[in-house]
Amino acid sequence: MKKGILTFSPQVLRILALVVVTALIVLFFASQIENYLNGRLFNRISSSVAVMALIATGQTLIILTRNIDLSVGSIVGFTAFATGSVIANNPDLSPVLLVGYAAILGGTFGVVNGLLVAYARIPSIIVTLATMALFRSALVEYSNAKSVTSQNLPAWLVDFPNQVVFSLGEFQFRAGFMAAILVVLTAHIALTRLRPARQFYAVGSNPEAATMAGIDSRRVILIAFILSGVMAGLAGFMFVARFGNITVVAGLGFELKSIAAAVVGGVSINGGSGTVIGALLGTVLVDLIDNSLVRWPVVSEFWREAVLGAMILIAVAADTIFIRRLAKMRAARAHEAAIAAEGAKT
Repeated sequence: MKKGILTFSPQVLRILALVVVTALIVLFFASQIENYLNGRLFNRISSSVAVMALIATGQTLIILTRNIDLSVGSIVGFTAFATGSVIANNPDLSPVLLVGYAAILGGTFGVVNGLLVAYARIPSIIVTLATMALFRSALVEYSNAKSVTSQNLPAWLVDFPNQVVFSLGEFQFRAGFMAAILVVLTAHIALTRLRPARQFYAVGSNPEAATMAGIDSRRVILIAFILSGVMAGLAGFMFVARFGNITVVAGLGFELKSIAAAVVGGVSINGGSGTVIGALLGTVLVDLIDNSLVRWPVVSEFWREAVLGAMILIAVAADTIFIRRLAKMRAARAHEAAIAAEGAKT
């Protein structure tokens, strides 16, 4: 049995474990909440995942390089408000241009973070903690105490997230969710197939070795922050499309959820290990628990953030124990193979 387990990579084992945990949580809440398993649950979670999966993907790229981005919620809020304001004042603007505007705006915030972390050598947690407040303050100043309302937005934008691409019974696969899945799959293919994208893993696994191999670690970290900003910008576009009414608190708390989704999804907080597919499944699990706790009267809504924090702690601890035990099992197997090979020679 152990030998069978060892044939799988740590990333695959993490994903399989996550699928099992998600199934168990669904079964638990199904036993606690009346009429829990239905199409509405899937539709609610998929709509939420359409926004958070993009942020978690960007957060994954950051964590892979041994950094963290606490400013993503503020970037989402600013881009959501700015995107909503632009399209409200220019209703004939092309959708492609609007998406591009959101991505470029988010990427610009990412450049600020990346330059400070990669080239000024300031720890990412300090930089993004500061820019989280700065970007939010910039939003307050930019909004001038006004809000974006759905009445001022064109119909195509408001209708986009809920447009049904196809259905399987009560389960509706909507445009917003499918667009997010497409972005995640694109990022996954790039990280697994393209050599430049593999540099995120190299820098996070061993920065010194990556430098000796000719990889510009500072450039890789800068690109990671830019891409995280772009993802947050796209999430801002999805946010305004989904909710319509945008205030200065838009995106508040998204940094915690994105970190929880990535870490619970098996992305190592120590860098160099994890997948965006795992982060996507982590997003589903976090949103599943979040939505379920709202309907479960046993737990007060004030404990929902505490549950997310507990999930991060448990995930990090479980991942550390899992990696250590897997390393010991593989070392023991290699030792046994070496002894067998030596015996065969004699």
